[in-house]
Amino acid sequence: MTEQISRKQHNQEQVAFLEKELRYISGIIKQKGRQILSNYTVTPPQFIALQWLFEHGDMTIGDLSTKMYLAFSTTTDLVDRMEKNQIVMRVRDEQDRRVVRIHLLKEGERVIEEVIQKRQAYLQEVLSDFDAPEVQQLSNLLHKLHVKMKED
Repeated sequence: MTEQISRKQHNQEQVAFLEKELRYISGIIKQKGRQILSNYTVTPPQFIALQWLFEHGDMTIGDLSTKMYLAFSTTTDLVDRMEKNQIVMRVRDEQDRRVVRIHLLKEGERVIEEVIQKRQAYLQEVLSDFDAPEVQQLSNLLHKLHVKMKED
């Protein structure tokens, strides 16, 4: 019982430290991502939209708005610009012609894959001073944290 209580109530200083480190890491990743994106005609919000489409397939502007926490009108403008750059296209749903889905085009896939490869190369470089068990432990703990956060 004591072990269960100690597992649930972690030291406040530790929790504060973890929150700060995760916030700093997130900021660095975001900055690095923006540096990588500066070589493309895609803005950071467009990249986020492309990632959703890449990972989850075609979706409506409403679905994309919800996932990105953006207003419908903002997402419409975003999609208009991406369509103009020929990285996505609007496609009418075959079952219900009133429904329009956003479809990721080959150019959009290429951009996503290239940017992700560059992000992974950056992470590979950062992890070069870690040994294999450390990388495995970090992977396991981050996955566990991610799963737990998704539950909430």
